[in-house]
Parts: sequence; C-alpha cells; structure tokens
Amino acid sequence: MEESAPTLNLADVRRIIEPLYEGQKLFTGESVMAHAEGVVDILRGIRDDDDLLAAAYLFCVWNQLKNPKEWLAKHFGKQVCELVANLKVVIDVSEKARSREGEARISQQPDAVRRLLLALCTDLRVVLLRLASRLQTLRYFAATKAPGAKEYGAETLALYAPLANRLGIWQMKWELEDLSLRFTEPEVFHTIANNLEETREERVASIQEAVRRIQALLASRGIQASVSGRPKHIYSIWKKMCKKNLKFEQLFDVRAIRIIVDSVEKCYETLSLIQESFEVLSKEFDDYIAKPKPNGYQSLHTVIVGSRGKPLEIQIRTRAMHEFAELGVAAHWRYKEGSKRKAGEHEEDRVAWLRQMLAWKSDVQAAPTPEAAKDEHIYVLTPQGKVLDLPAGSTPIDFAYLLHTELGHRCRGAKVDGVMVPLNTKLQ
Repeated sequence: MEESAPTLNLADVRRIIEPLYEGQKLFTGESVMAHAEGVVDILRGIRDDDDLLAAAYLFCVWNQLKNPKEWLAKHFGKQVCELVANLKVVIDVSEKARSREGEARISQQPDAVRRLLLALCTDLRVVLLRLASRLQTLRYFAATKAPGAKEYGAETLALYAPLANRLGIWQMKWELEDLSLRFTEPEVFHTIANNLEETREERVASIQEAVRRIQALLASRGIQASVSGRPKHIYSIWKKMCKKNLKFEQLFDVRAIRIIVDSVEKCYETLSLIQESFEVLSKEFDDYIAKPKPNGYQSLHTVIVGSRGKPLEIQIRTRAMHEFAELGVAAHWRYKEGSKRKAGEHEEDRVAWLRQMLAWKSDVQAAPTPEAAKDEHIYVLTPQGKVLDLPAGSTPIDFAYLLHTELGHRCRGAKVDGVMVPLNTKLQ
C-alpha cells in the first residue's frame, strides 16, 4: 500500500530549507533564498498548488544533500520530489548548453532544444517553475544592474518568451519580453518608455472617456460587462513598429479597452453595438473566437476612433477567455478543476498541452543547417501522454521497441490517432 504524501505547510518548507540556503548564491549573484521567495510570489497568482510552491522553495536542494530523492520524498511526498527532480534536469540542460556555447543562443542548438523540450514535457508545472525562475532572474538584474543581464535577456527572447507565448501565459510573457528588451536594446526600450510617459495623461483621459461611453451604451441595452483600459507593453509596441515600419505616433493600439461579458453571444452583440455607435477605422475586425490563435487565445478585436481623434483598440471576450488569455493552459486546467469532469478529460488536456509544447520547438529554433537537418527527430505521444523522442522516418515497430523489447517482438498491428495503420507507416 502506497504511503500518503505528508501534509504540506509552506511556512514549514521555508523553515526547513532556510539553513540549507544560508549564504548560498546563484551564478547570477542573487541569493538562493531570495530567488526562491521571488519564484513563489510569482507562482501564487497563477496556480493555487502547494506542491508547485513547495517545489519552488526546494529548487536548489538537490546539490545540497547526500540522498536528495529519499529526503524529498520522505519530507514532502512523491509529487514534490518528482517536480524538483524534473526541474533539476531542465536547469542542468540549459546551463550546460549556455556554458558550452558561451553567448550563443540556445535556440540555435537543435540538440539542446530537443533535450530541454523533453525535460519540460514531463509536467506543466515544471514549465511554470522554469518560466517563473527566469522572470525572477530578470527582475533581479533590473533591481541590481548586475553584469550578465544582456545575455540572459537574449536567451529569454529566443527561448523562454516564445514558450510562454505558445502556452498562452500572457501574465509572464509580457514581463519576460519587456525586461529582456530593456537589457538587449536599452536605447529602444527607454525611447518607447519615454514616449508612453509623455502621452500618458492624454492617453488615460481618452481611455476613461471611452470607458464611460461604452459602459453607458452596454447598460442601456441590458448587457452586463466589465470595461477597463488595457496597458500596452513596450516589447509588443516595438515589435509592431519594426514589423510595419511605423513610428510610435502611427500605431493604432497603444490605447486599448477590454470588455468582458457573460457569453459568446454577448461578445458578438457587444461588437455590433460598438461598431454602430462609434466611428470605426475599418468594418473588418479580428475574430479570434471563431478562429483562435495557435496558443488558444480567443477574443474579438476592432479599432474605433476615440473622442480625441486617436485610434482605440477594443477587445471583447468572456470571463473564461480572459482567464485563458492571462494564464494560458494553467488557467484552462484551473478553470476546469472545480467542475465535474468526464473520465479521460485530464488526459485530453495533457495531450493537448503537450502538442502545444511540441509546436513550440518550431517557434524558437532557427532555420536548420545542413548538419542539423541530418539529425532530425520526431516526437510521438503515447496514449498516456508520455513523449518519446524518435529519429525521423521511424515506424510503429520502432515505437514499440522503444517502449519495450518484448512489445516490439509481439507487435502485430498499430493504431495512430485512433486509426489502424500498416506497421511500415512513417510516424509524424
């Protein structure tokens, strides 16, 4: 009979690890204890999960103990032990890649990306831990101006920000990007920041006026809604300026308003009212509800002319869409955890987010060199959601042998995505 996991009390976790971390510093110069507390603070707003927060405190104990696996399992349970162990693998992979290649971006190293991907795929929470750790590191650089910020910023833009984007975790994505731009392109960052500050008073007044008009309009039609101004982040402004070759004052969506309503039907009704009642720059609009973005983001976007003749972006979504837009897959899991779920839905969620992870590789990896092309790999999911790494061109027989030699010997047929296929089928 399996032993039940110890009851976790985060205050006790902190008390236990504080002596272990005393005087310890990370490679960046940050105190290990301060880093752990920063990561815990970041994660509290994303997932209410004691195991996750305990693992954040314990991220650096592996090298401090003689038998870390036994100690972690005994004091904090199997789940926490596995999280810390998997996080250790991820940290080792990224640190080895960085030390081997100097300042070269990890995204340009196919083997490093592949191994990091497989390490991350073990559990969504490992990804959250890694992203929160990187965000805390960037906050440390911003607060202390310690050396090394530029290299960490470049790596973040190449690897970790695209990962947060692919999983839809906006709450982390925007800060990872803004801080990284601050370190990699300081002149660009400060120029945009100064422009935003100079126009802030005018922008706030314009937005507040539009918010009041929209609130009155929706109330007159009996539509309950939350209407608020939305801050535009510096990195996204810079990317749009580069992509469209625009100056700051030519951008449409530096000013934005978010409208949250009760249902999808109300989203479209609200859009219709907005377009009837305001001057719009174009009758066309972006419908990310009917056609979500690759990371699952859903919303309606349109651009109107504000009271002072300035363009104003309007975003319309439901509460569930808003939670997903802020927290991505983490919000999706949390949103469903409180309701009754059919058998197998947890596995469907797991496979869905793993597919997002696999797609992320194409977001971060540079165009393959001839050498990299010779080393192509594919990722295949088992029915339980485990990720297996196989050479390109592998068949179900190769998959079976990788799982277990006896399974390979006995294999007589294969089913891919629910469909029977020949054993010589090349897996994708």
